[in-house]
Amino acid sequence: MKPVKSMADKMPVAIFENANAAGRAAAARASRILTNAVRDNGAARVIIATGNSQIPFITALREETAVPWKNITVFHMDEYVGISADHSASFRRWLRERVVEPFGPATMHYLNGEAEDIGDECRRYEALLKEAPIDLVCLGIGENGHIAFNDPPVADFNDPVFVKKVELDEACRRQQVGEGHFSSMDDVPTHALSLTVPALLYPDNLQVVVPEARKAEAVRQALRGPVSTDCPASILRTCFKARLFLDAEAASLLD
Repeated sequence: MKPVKSMADKMPVAIFENANAAGRAAAARASRILTNAVRDNGAARVIIATGNSQIPFITALREETAVPWKNITVFHMDEYVGISADHSASFRRWLRERVVEPFGPATMHYLNGEAEDIGDECRRYEALLKEAPIDLVCLGIGENGHIAFNDPPVADFNDPVFVKKVELDEACRRQQVGEGHFSSMDDVPTHALSLTVPALLYPDNLQVVVPEARKAEAVRQALRGPVSTDCPASILRTCFKARLFLDAEAASLLD
């Protein structure tokens, strides 16, 4: 079944029959971008989102065997403050198990939520991001419309920094419980480190993979509502470098 294609302002949107089909299409695009970057520049740099919604994409990326991972540096976009890299909900662990171990990239730059000086850690990671162009960022959208951990109360489209400590709003923390990462709200950290909106829009290419019915309202707000920090993902519509991959469930509230 062919995807339904349309535009949301400057951003192309493709709607697929299911999450696996959307993941395969996104993986094929990521493979082309990263392979071409290595061919042209000798290396590539990519930022990869984590979480349950990204598993179909990451799984499909394993089938893209031409990707020259030994020439690729990987970054992630957020991490909880105060949990270890071995915690079941740690995004460092997610990336280690689903990206580093199966793909073997040249370098994996982890964002350390256990750093003694969080301000220094934010500045360290920002410096790494700015060392060279980022060829691709692979995003998701949260149930509250966040991108990375830029929840509506803390999102800033003109943020002066690339990485900052943020307070997680209730909807975001509730999502983490709903996805099974924590047993209760009391267990969910209240703060995280996150790449900011300007850092996410900085790379040469963006792609956003959003499956599942629970994301449908956030998708509707992002594509049909005003461009506003009330739904941080709405800023993606202004970015001609972005591509949105939806499954039918996530797109179910669109016209």
